[in-house]
Amino acid sequence: MDGKINVLLYGVGAIGSFYAFILNRVPSVRLTLVARSNYEAVKANGITLNSDIHGKHTFRPFKVVNNPTNAAGHYDYIVCVNKAIKQAAVAKSLTPVVGETTTIVLIQNGVGNEDPFRAQFPNCSILSCVTWVGATQTSPGIVTHIKSENTEIGLFPNPLLSPSLEATRLSDFTALLKAGNTKFVVESNIQIRRWEKVVWNVAWNAITSLTQIDTQTWLHSSPDAIPLTKALMEEVIEVARKSGVPMRDGLVDELFTKILALPGVYTSMQKDVVARNPLEIDVILGMPVRKARELGVRIPVLEVIYTLVTAVDYGVREGNIFP
Repeated sequence: MDGKINVLLYGVGAIGSFYAFILNRVPSVRLTLVARSNYEAVKANGITLNSDIHGKHTFRPFKVVNNPTNAAGHYDYIVCVNKAIKQAAVAKSLTPVVGETTTIVLIQNGVGNEDPFRAQFPNCSILSCVTWVGATQTSPGIVTHIKSENTEIGLFPNPLLSPSLEATRLSDFTALLKAGNTKFVVESNIQIRRWEKVVWNVAWNAITSLTQIDTQTWLHSSPDAIPLTKALMEEVIEVARKSGVPMRDGLVDELFTKILALPGVYTSMQKDVVARNPLEIDVILGMPVRKARELGVRIPVLEVIYTLVTAVDYGVREGNIFP
């Protein structure tokens, strides 16, 4: 043993590249990247991050592969920063790199993300994260990062493991984030933060994807835009509460204050529609809809939005989308 902490990061898009930068700058970390669409560029040239906070850096991790099978070995942490699409298949593909002592870290949008990983790896710890990092991959392996930077992190508790062991694994990983000089907050109930961000994503990702306009244009488009958006958010909050997640009062107003202070936002889901990429529907819209139906919660606005976004995603996948 050489004392190195072996980390595999799966998904090297804009957000994945940011966390790769943070982890790679920690001297004790040996970082392997699983890159897909940008594999050739990252393998040849590394990753260049142009950050408003951290400056400009080009770095090369220990290893770059295009499939977990090509990275087989022992890893202390598997960090998933991929879009949460086909989660069960992704979890299964990681089997060659997950051992009994591996901790899985999920840095993804959505709710219910942890379930396929718990099913595939019942003896592993899972750290669940909500990210508020603003980054864009302008070309393969080239990433621009603005001043938005925060990670909310907490345990997805494993009843088969001791709480002290899980707390140690959480503490050890946050020590890497601290050493990498990025902001983070440890949450005692990370599901609250996950659902809060889903309230945000359900509204803005879905609406901008359907309308193909930015958030400010939408909000000023008609007298009905703001009431409809607030109704949509309130429905998601009610689903969360009925699911046992204690959502605070006043959240909708907080989120509106936040969006109104920003310039018009084009969301990642909207950009995926333009790029003809599959949409991250299931964990953002699908899970709240399924939970609502299971619990008997009325969600008339959410059901319409979910049905329409699903149609757009189907059109993207079938190649039958607007020019």
